[in-house]
Amino acid sequence: MSEVHPDWLSEHQLQRLNEMLIVVDEDDKVLGEDTKRNCHLNENIEKGLLHRAFSVVLFNTEKKVLIQTRSDVKLTFPGHFSDSCCSHPLYNPAELEEKDALGVKRAALRRLQAELGIPQEQLSTDDIVFMTRYHYKAKSDQIWGEHEICYLLLVKKNVTIHPDPSEVDSCCYLAQEELEELLEKGDRGEVKVTPWLRIIAERFLYKWWPHLDEVTQFVELHKIHRI
Repeated sequence: MSEVHPDWLSEHQLQRLNEMLIVVDEDDKVLGEDTKRNCHLNENIEKGLLHRAFSVVLFNTEKKVLIQTRSDVKLTFPGHFSDSCCSHPLYNPAELEEKDALGVKRAALRRLQAELGIPQEQLSTDDIVFMTRYHYKAKSDQIWGEHEICYLLLVKKNVTIHPDPSEVDSCCYLAQEELEELLEKGDRGEVKVTPWLRIIAERFLYKWWPHLDEVTQFVELHKIHRI
């Protein structure tokens, strides 16, 4: 049995390994539930275990996107630059609701408040736009990895940020050219970048950025991009 209690994780992150995630098939149909621990073990991923997730790109009114550096005590890709907020809807009635992706939006709101410390009164599910989905797989190390159908969510709003240090090491707002420079540094090995940040930027954000005032044309409610 693989080691499932990594010694670099904080107590908070260890507890989160017991969260029950939503197991899906490649068409995002719900099959059941399993723990965050099991869903992120490469040995299970290689057998086909796939779960539902989300990524949020949060823009301010200056059209800059919030980029975070993941805490060094995260399970996968610790210390990597990443999107504004990424996590998983849980296997419960509120976050399983599929109409208008409301369950995923509720999960995103929960994590935006918990991870980034955004006050409840500043953000609601009405501020979260479901844009599209993408299916990807990535190894973090020999034991842990990601295999997700990820809902890509867009928020355009000025908010107050108070990051939880057990989740986020640092964060900053970047213009498009600054994000491009960051990814180029990743290519050169100067910084570490999560694979999904690169997917989001290169496959979606660069195309959306000039049209942030009207992104409806890019909404793909029924499509799953295979990466």
